[in-house]
This record gives sequence, structure tokens and C-alpha cells, in this order.
Amino acid sequence: MNPKQQHIALIGAGLSGPVMATYLSSLGFSIDVYEARSDMRKNSIPAGRSINLALSVRGIRALKDIGVYEKIEPDLIPMRGRMIHDVNGNINFQPYGQKRNEVIFSVSRSNLNKTLINYAENTNLVNFHFNHELQNIDLKKSELRFNNKDVPFNVILGSDGASSKVRDFICENSNVSFIKKPLGHGYKELTILPNSNGEFQIDSNSLHIWPRGKFMLIALPNADRSFTCTLFLPLKGFNSFHYLDSKNKVLHFFQKYFPDTLHLIPNLPDEFLKRPVGKLGSIYCNKWNYKDVAAIFGDAAHTIVPFFGQGMNASMQDCTVMYSFVKKYNGNWDKIFSRFSEMQVANGYAIADMALENYIEMRDSVNDPNYKIKRELEFELENKLWDRFVPRYSMVSFHEIPYSEVLRRGVTQSKLMDSFIKGVFTKKKLYEQIEKKLSPIR
Repeated sequence: MNPKQQHIALIGAGLSGPVMATYLSSLGFSIDVYEARSDMRKNSIPAGRSINLALSVRGIRALKDIGVYEKIEPDLIPMRGRMIHDVNGNINFQPYGQKRNEVIFSVSRSNLNKTLINYAENTNLVNFHFNHELQNIDLKKSELRFNNKDVPFNVILGSDGASSKVRDFICENSNVSFIKKPLGHGYKELTILPNSNGEFQIDSNSLHIWPRGKFMLIALPNADRSFTCTLFLPLKGFNSFHYLDSKNKVLHFFQKYFPDTLHLIPNLPDEFLKRPVGKLGSIYCNKWNYKDVAAIFGDAAHTIVPFFGQGMNASMQDCTVMYSFVKKYNGNWDKIFSRFSEMQVANGYAIADMALENYIEMRDSVNDPNYKIKRELEFELENKLWDRFVPRYSMVSFHEIPYSEVLRRGVTQSKLMDSFIKGVFTKKKLYEQIEKKLSPIR
């Protein structure tokens, strides 16, 4: 296989598209990336997309692999845990992990995306084509149609998001199917500006959460010393985005549930009403490729809700896995795509489910005394049985254990801890059961 003879078309220049293109360029492939939107380096990002994201080990691995991590590292803000705000204004810090390096990082979506595009472009093997919306895939002619222009291809890689046209093509030409599961909740973003001295108004090394049972507010720090706040709320019903349709309702809602934010967010009712509502949901796709012709990855394959901070990280890990198979099978796309799909579908399902579960934990369980007892027990078990027991959050955020394995281990661990907390097990029995039921972590 000669990489230079391959016409690789990659659809989508979001975060994972340039990462995949850069990975492949390191093997000598030339890649054309087609993006429906205009060049974000020349135009502002559309309103409604999340402004900042959480970067953790899986994403960092990909960024280090392609050599771009050092360029974005100065703009990363470490978040060492959750800062929980109760309705009376009291705060409680809950660390993510026990080790100094067990942190996640807040990063600007737009700045990261621009850096990744520039970095891919500088390989001289990746060409970006903006304002190119995919209209059709002609299998017989091996051509893609954009804006009434036909382009030849050998291989198609789809990172074109939740409304992926590449995924639609795969489904239309095979027995592949996908399911969209809307959450029924949406989000709005608000801003906490820096103080009069240009500094952060609240602790900058925490992910702030105001959990309120059926809904919650979170805040992530930005490099300009502001915070991006995201309110997650039902779309309909009482205390929903549909309900909060006037300044008075918005003000009363925040006075009742988030009183300590009123002095942090200037002109809150006005800002709230002018911001768009973003929709949330999950996509489960049971196969990610069509023969040796096309494969999808990232949000196109596994759109997930944002409550585990893994959307970007999972997408970048897709790139790492795909790259490993391209090397292993020397450009045999049938084997590459088949193995990639076989491995990653289960992982996509697993992180989608865990992200939904984490929404309940973040908005509700963090205030539950039993949650705190369980969290302390997790840390104790990790210290005593570090080669077998790692808290689920840590497995997701600080390890590269496949998500499907994390889900399985997490269920087992939770059941064992529940048995101990309820008095079914003694501490000695708990340790014995962990040794018996949990294999050593690779």
C-alpha cells in the first residue's frame, strides 16, 4: 500500500477531524478535510456550542501523540475537583482523585480547534476545504459531491457530528442502524466576568457545581479569568426553559435556587433571555463502517451528553485507536475499519450510558450523605488494593482503560461497596471479594 496513492476524504473539521488527519499524515497519507461551515479561524464560533471543554488523559494522549500538546498546554486550567455550592451559599470541595496528577483541564473549544487546524495544515499533507457541505456519496463512481462539485475518493472518514451524513450513507447501504435518544433537558451558557482587578471571582482550580436535584448549574474557568456557566434544565414543565420566559421569572428562579450567583453574573435576566437553548441527547450506532469504504468516529458515531466531560476525549481516543489499526494492518482498510468498529462500538455505548448516569450524580447524588460515604470508601480501597480497585471516575478520566471495561468494573465495584455499607460484608470480606471478582488492572 502506497499512502500517496490513496485519496482520503475526511468530512468534518471539528476537534477530532484535524487530530485524525494529523495522525494519518504522520504515516505519509495525504488527507483532504471538508467542512460545511466557514473557516473558524476567520469567523466566530456559532452561538449555542459549548465554549469550554474538559480535557483529560484520553484526549491528552492523542494530543501528545501528534505533537501538539505543548502548544495548547499553556492555555489549560487545571481543575482538581468539584466545588459544591449549596442553596445557602456554603461550599464543599470534593477532589477528583488522590494523586497530584489526577486533574482535568478546562480548555477553550475555539482556541483548541483553531490550533488543531493550523497544526494539521502545517504538515503540508492535510488540506482543508471550508464551506463544503457534503451533498452525496456516489459509490459507483467513487466520488463525493460538494456544492455541485465532484471529488474522487478511495476512503471516507466521517467526523461530521451528530447529524452525520457519512453515518446516514453507511446506514443506507448496509444493515447498520442508529438510535437517537433526546434527554428532554437542554442548556444555556452564562458568563461570570473577572473582578475589577481582572482576576477570577471564584476558585479557578475547581469545576463548580450548584446541584439542585432535577437541574444544576456548573461553571468552568477560562484563560481570561472569566467563568463559563452552564445551566442544565428540563426543556418543558415547571422550572424549565419553556417556563422561564420573563425577567421576573428568571430573577425569582435564581434568587431561590442560586442566590450566590446573582452578584457574579451581571444583568443575569437579560443575559439569560438572549442566550439560545442547546439540546442534549445521545446517539447509539451499532456499526461504524461500511466495508473498506467509509468509517465514522467522534460525535458522528457516539454523540453523548456532556456530564462526564468525555465527548472530546472519547472522540480523540477514537483517533488513537484508528491510528493503531492503520499501522497494524498497513492500510488494509477492510481490516482497519472492521477491527475499529468491533472494538469501539461497545466503548461508545458504555461512555454514553455512563455520561447519563453522571448527570444524576452531579445534580443530585453529590449532596447525598451515602454518596460521600461511598466516595471515601472508594479512596480507601484504591489505596489498599491499587492494582485492582480504581474509582469509576478515575478509570474514565485518569486511565485509558476501555470504557466498556470501566462500565463492567464499575458495576461490580458499586455492588461490592453497597454490600459492605449495608452490613452484608465485613471489611475483610469486602477485600476478599474484590480480590476474587476484579482482575488486576492492565
